[in-house]
Amino acid sequence: MDSLALGADLEPEPVVDEHSTVTLSVNGAETTLTVDHRATVLETLRESFGLTGAKKGCDHGQCGACTVLVDGRRVISCLLLAVAQDGATVTTVEGLADGESLHPVQQAFVERDALQCGFCTPGQICSAVGMLREAADGHPSHATGPDTATGPAALDADEIRERMSGNLCRCGAYPRIVEAIEDVIE
Repeated sequence: MDSLALGADLEPEPVVDEHSTVTLSVNGAETTLTVDHRATVLETLRESFGLTGAKKGCDHGQCGACTVLVDGRRVISCLLLAVAQDGATVTTVEGLADGESLHPVQQAFVERDALQCGFCTPGQICSAVGMLREAADGHPSHATGPDTATGPAALDADEIRERMSGNLCRCGAYPRIVEAIEDVIE
């Protein structure tokens, strides 16, 4: 039996479209675009929107350099599929400022010199903004004591370090980052 006859009974596989249309509100501007099902939020922000603040550091969700806010919550954008975010509101470090006025966290990072090379800074800033909202909403962390009452979580240096532990800085600017965040909550 020849090899062509073996495949003659097989039906051709259907062609599957590997793209979907999604609508995202990115930094206040709603946009509808077609994305590959495998494209991450990070890739979409960088390639489709030209927003390069969020960085591709480890590409495994371990460094936090790609942190952005989705619907007000901080997320690791290198692991989040864009197709699953249809209708979401995405805020990047570029969208935190109000015109020419920096967001208070951005301003504190500048004033405290809480950066060195700057690679991790956009993720650190977005993470800090999300972390401050989480604490204000009463979300506990590993460092939050079990007897903590409901309501906003108190943010001392230990609590800030714990909540920011998913964001790595190779330059070691951690003390200044903590100080910058403390400045915003005071």
